[in-house]
Amino acid sequence: MSWSKLKQQLESFLCPALHGRVEYRAPGYRYLPDKSGICYISVDKKNVLNMGDKTNAIRWYQSELEIKNDPDIQIPISNDDIEAVRQAAKGAVPENRLIVMARSRKSSEHAKELLSAQTSLSKSNFIVVANQFLSTPIEESIESNDIVLNILALVDRRVGKKRILSMAEKMELKHPVVRYFYELRRGAL
Repeated sequence: MSWSKLKQQLESFLCPALHGRVEYRAPGYRYLPDKSGICYISVDKKNVLNMGDKTNAIRWYQSELEIKNDPDIQIPISNDDIEAVRQAAKGAVPENRLIVMARSRKSSEHAKELLSAQTSLSKSNFIVVANQFLSTPIEESIESNDIVLNILALVDRRVGKKRILSMAEKMELKHPVVRYFYELRRGAL
């Protein structure tokens, strides 16, 4: 599918409040037919997400430690997580220490997922991901670990007000660029 047709389809799915504010751009270079060029998503004429460029206004994590120390990321700990640490410890460990160990384990897992998603974004081809978005159900795009699929789903008109408001807890665990688009959509309700 050509870029102009793909862009037209993506913009037809934008929620009415964001129509004209969110734009998809992929300037092509006629001298580089085998290269995908640059792709970016702009909000109010400012480039918010430039695929593969880490100099955006949005925070990009360089290490696992940065993610663990980010105060914006609140990782909930369940009783199952604490019980798994208790089983792995095989001994008497104070309850408050079990909570610290479970939080550390869960934040390490979360950090690896975020770094993996961020790495795949810099290597991704926006056109391939956009075609995947158009051919899969919206629920799969929302639940996906792919940053671009999450963004496309969040600005989609098929995601209603109730669903957006009920996603607040899940969004705390997402990459900052996904949280940015979530807040943009919440503000447009």
